[in-house]
Amino acid sequence: MRPAPELDAERLSAWLDDRLGAAAPIEVEAMKGGGSCEIFSVRRGDAHWVLRRAPARASSSTAHDVLREFRILDAIKDENVRIARPILACDDLAVAGTPFYLMEHVPGVPIRMTLPPAYADSSEAQGRALTELVDALAELHVVDWRRCGLGDLGKSEGYLARQVPRWIAQLGSYRCRELPAVDAVAQWLAERLPAEQPPALCHGDYKLDNVLYSLDLPARALAVVDWEMASIGDPLVDLAWALIFLPQEGNPLALGAAGQPGGFRLAGLPSEAELVSRYAARSGRDVAALDWYRVFSPWKLAIVLEGSFAKWRSGNSSNPLHEHFGSMADRLLARAEGLIAGGAAS
Repeated sequence: MRPAPELDAERLSAWLDDRLGAAAPIEVEAMKGGGSCEIFSVRRGDAHWVLRRAPARASSSTAHDVLREFRILDAIKDENVRIARPILACDDLAVAGTPFYLMEHVPGVPIRMTLPPAYADSSEAQGRALTELVDALAELHVVDWRRCGLGDLGKSEGYLARQVPRWIAQLGSYRCRELPAVDAVAQWLAERLPAEQPPALCHGDYKLDNVLYSLDLPARALAVVDWEMASIGDPLVDLAWALIFLPQEGNPLALGAAGQPGGFRLAGLPSEAELVSRYAARSGRDVAALDWYRVFSPWKLAIVLEGSFAKWRSGNSSNPLHEHFGSMADRLLARAEGLIAGGAAS
C-alpha cells in the first residue's frame, strides 16, 4: 500500500488567504479515490472543499491535466449538470508541488465494490441508481459546449473514423502476444462505421464508480467526477462505455457487487434496453446504431488493459493486478466477438 500523499497546509493556507482576501485557518486531510490524481479534504471556516492535485510524475504531457479539468468544469458550472462546482485553480508549483484545483465537497460515494448501505435492502433504490446514471449522462450530453466556450477542446469532426486506427496504433506500441480477436473486431468496426452523431461534451470514462451517489434515500446521482479523459466527441461512446460495467449476470466487470451481499440484486433492475431507451428520450439522441458502440467499447477497453498487462509481462510493473489484466482483456474481446456473432449491427 502506497503512503498517503502529503500537502503543505501552511503554503496552501497562505495562498488561499491571498486569493480570498482574508486570513483563516484550514484543515487538510488526504482522501482515498481520485483515480490517478491525489485528492484532499480542505476545510476553511464554514467551507468544505476537495483539492485535486496532479501526481508528481505524469504518464504523458497531457495526462492528469488538472487545469484542463478545471477549465471544463468552470465552463459548465452554470449548466444543468451534476458536478462538484469548481472554486479555484493554481498553476504555481511552489504552493503544492504540482498544479491543482479546488471544488466543492459533495457528500456522496461511488458505487464500486458495494452499494451505499441505505440501498442494500431497497429494490427501488437500486433500480434508481441505474436510471440516475443514465439521466446524469443525458444531461451532460445536451450541454451546448460551443456556447460554453469549449469549442477548442478537441477535434470533433471525424471522431469515430479516428478511433480504430488510433487504438490499433496504441496496441502496436506495446503488443506482446498474439491477439487475433483484436484484428478481427477492428476489421468489423472499420467496415461498419456508423454515421457520426452530432458531437457532445463527453466524459470519457463514464461508469458507476465515477459518479458520487447520495448516502441516503432516495438514491441520487449527485456529481460526475474524474474528468481527465473528457473531450468533444461522440456521446454514444460514453453510453456504451457505461454499459460495460452494468450489474448483469455473468458480467465479470460489473460494478456494485452484482448478486453479492451488499451489492445489486439482479432481479428487478431495469434492463439494458430500458436504460438505453431512457437515455434516448432524455438526450434526444438516435441510438439505432448503438450495437456498433457496444462492440467498440469492450474492444477499446481490452486494448487499454493490455497495455498494463504488457508492462507487467515485461517487468515494468510491480502492480499484481496487472497480471490479471491480460485475462480480462481476453474476456472483453470475447464479449465483442460474441456481440458480433449475435448479429450486432449486421
